[in-house]
Amino acid sequence: MSNGNGLKAMVAIRSAARGDGDFLGFSFRHQIALQEAGFVVANVAALDKKQGSFNAVTNTTSVKQDLVISAYKPNGGLEARFAKAGGSEESAWDFVRTHLRYLPTVKIRDGQIEQVVEREPRIIFDRLVAWFVRHSFPVPLSSLEFQGGLVQRFAERDGMVFLPDQVTEYDRKRHQIARAPQMELFIADERSAIDWLTDFLKKRPSTYQEVHPEFIQQLGAGWKKHEAKPELSDLLEGNFLCYDPKSKDGYEVPSQIHSYLSTNWADMRNLDKTDERLKKKATGRWYVPNPNKAREMEMVREKSLLKEFETYRAHKGRRLKVFRLEAMRAGFRNAWANKDYATIIEVAKKVPEEALQEDEKLLLWYDQALTLSETGG
Repeated sequence: MSNGNGLKAMVAIRSAARGDGDFLGFSFRHQIALQEAGFVVANVAALDKKQGSFNAVTNTTSVKQDLVISAYKPNGGLEARFAKAGGSEESAWDFVRTHLRYLPTVKIRDGQIEQVVEREPRIIFDRLVAWFVRHSFPVPLSSLEFQGGLVQRFAERDGMVFLPDQVTEYDRKRHQIARAPQMELFIADERSAIDWLTDFLKKRPSTYQEVHPEFIQQLGAGWKKHEAKPELSDLLEGNFLCYDPKSKDGYEVPSQIHSYLSTNWADMRNLDKTDERLKKKATGRWYVPNPNKAREMEMVREKSLLKEFETYRAHKGRRLKVFRLEAMRAGFRNAWANKDYATIIEVAKKVPEEALQEDEKLLLWYDQALTLSETGG
């Protein structure tokens, strides 16, 4: 797999054709096995037999295909530095810097530049979580803190993160190609639905009536079997803000909406944020909150998720058929941080086996909890 010098390992995995759950568990089990052997997973790709190419797997809809897991053993003393610094915030950024060095800088196919999915913040954060869990430490950053730290420390282009020397190479290639790479977001659960809405509302702060048909169009056969399907209104209210000129903050139109309206409507240009015409056009539009407000909302959301997790913990009788995956992840994450491995194992037994196998994060926390509870770690 690797010569120990940090070279990538390419592990081909052929689908077992026994059904989606078995296949996905099979691939995630291999990812976890690689991580336990000291490898870091960089990418999971599925072979597109029609195109003869590999496409990054970012959701659980890519089944019954040949997979290739790309992984590496980090060199340059990352393990030694982590052993010394432990689960600190600096250890997290040390991992990210090291991880970015092993990712492809540019992907070009048929003369077009492609999105390097492994460089998207949400994927990098998943790898960071896996790294800390494997080393039996809680992740020292929330998702939003991580997003904010990325902006401060690294270069961003087209939704991807780069080291300084890498972004120079990317910019050079990018200037040679007219069309920007397109980021594809597939809605398969609550988390990916929030990610899709974030991307949509960053580009187009919109009213509920404008978002709804676009959102519904994205919901399809890819939705996870055991995941409770949230209402769009609940997702918007829990994660985004809606402009109301009558509210205490309604004196002026938020910059996120102002920028969008002034760019896309000629009669909205050069208007002050307090202009009544602009405020009328902005009323009822949902938008992505600024980092400080987003952190406040995340804390409230986390409390709500943990409260729901407690209902799963108290559940008696048959296994849960439908549940909120985000609540289950929040509960496992909290229990892991508190070294409460018994709770993870207890609640995992209430989840359908295929649901546990299909989620990389839950499976990783569960496997590590089993290991540590058996060894007394």
